[in-house]
Amino acid sequence: MTAMSQASPRTRADWQALAASLTFETRAYLDDAFVDAQGGATLTTINPATGETLAEVASCDDADAERAVAVARAAFDGGDWSRLAPGRRKRVLLRLADLMEAHKHELALLDTLDMGKPIASSLGDMAGAIACLRHHAESIDKLYGEVAPTGEDALGLVLREPLGVVASIVPWNFPLMMTAWKIAPALAAGNSVILKPSEKSPLSALRLASLAREAGLPRGVFQVLPGYGHTVGRALALSMDVDCLAFTGSTGVGKQLMQYAGQSNLKRVYLECGGKSPNLVFADCKDLDKVAEHAAAAIFHNQGEVCIAGSRLLVEDAIREAFVEKVLAAAERMQPGDPLDPESFMGAMVDRAQYERVLAYIRQGVEEGAVLRAGGEATEVDGKGLFIPPTVFDGVTEAMAIGREEIFGPVLAVFGFDTEEEAIRLANDSDYGLAAGLWSQDIDRVMRVSRRLQSGQVFVNNWAAMDQTVPFGGVKQSGNGRDKSHHSLEEYSELKSVWMSLAP
Repeated sequence: MTAMSQASPRTRADWQALAASLTFETRAYLDDAFVDAQGGATLTTINPATGETLAEVASCDDADAERAVAVARAAFDGGDWSRLAPGRRKRVLLRLADLMEAHKHELALLDTLDMGKPIASSLGDMAGAIACLRHHAESIDKLYGEVAPTGEDALGLVLREPLGVVASIVPWNFPLMMTAWKIAPALAAGNSVILKPSEKSPLSALRLASLAREAGLPRGVFQVLPGYGHTVGRALALSMDVDCLAFTGSTGVGKQLMQYAGQSNLKRVYLECGGKSPNLVFADCKDLDKVAEHAAAAIFHNQGEVCIAGSRLLVEDAIREAFVEKVLAAAERMQPGDPLDPESFMGAMVDRAQYERVLAYIRQGVEEGAVLRAGGEATEVDGKGLFIPPTVFDGVTEAMAIGREEIFGPVLAVFGFDTEEEAIRLANDSDYGLAAGLWSQDIDRVMRVSRRLQSGQVFVNNWAAMDQTVPFGGVKQSGNGRDKSHHSLEEYSELKSVWMSLAP
């Protein structure tokens, strides 16, 4: 990566100039060095906004995974990181956060080029990634063990120790932010981490590797293996010497990873999987224009490629027609544009496969009888790219695929309800339970409904207004782990009981 000016880019032309100046690191980061995949294979990463090839990136496989695991295990057993005093680990991770801050423009640009998201969104991701790293760095020396209540003849200690080797498999929709959510607590706890970025967005992870080395992470403690899930991902999941898998992605892949854990060494598996999140709007809301703006952003942000996207909008029938009109007006202001334009709300779909998948769901929605109120057709920006505008279906029923299945695109399914009980039933009638929204001015209703929604998180009179202090994760087929907060730091440590008999 070439050095870049840290003057803040402000315009589309500024970002285009920075993009033109970039060179990319395309090799895996293994054993403190950038290397080609042992088998020589590469994968192509493409800018979905233009169709242009960005780079040919190393595509790792079983041999690379085996070597990386051996290096990670040796680093862990050597103790340069795993047994380092918490305060010293803290300083290294804070240096890494500072380096990410200093290079936030290039890191954001890499994610925008790689997966098509708007640059304004990528900059927001960088702020979240940096905050995550700093939060966990600052938490390292504030997580205490325990002294058990015993008689005078014994001393019982409960110690926290790192797990060992952690394999983090992250998605393409928020490449570096999801990476931070996984690696920050794992590294803070003293583990050795092997990161497998998505094959659709590997570039920022490889740049992060060089910053980690500059920050002073010891050899073998952090490695990056780009490649496909069915090759290097599978090899890491089946390894007998990987102690923990941390994964964000689809429910289907999450289930496969759990099977691999059972087939190998019963490694811990923390999953954040799919979602089909309900957003409940009751008629007692005061400012329906504001609620409609949030409801539209909840599904159209990041092109709908969001695990917690508010893709099911449940509206009380008394206000349904008027409210849907307000959502349509908000959606009109959220049309896709050049991802390098800071004014663009939406960008391109990540690749042609996802683009075609979303369009197929839209066609199916029409065939199943839902009422298409907006969008529905692919578009281009400057005559190119994989763009789909905000799409809104009304009259959706529980039997329709667009109302039940995770589309992972800018497609909103609108349901109506008459009573609170019906709203709760509709919201909970899903295989997923990652997030839910609730809009109401009635505090009694808010308390009743939020307790009954089957979801890992409930957003009341907001959508996704979170920070690092609260855990993030789901229930049912949305997964079982938690990112962020002290709870994620606890997941990457092992409890050890020490019982000492004392002389009378």
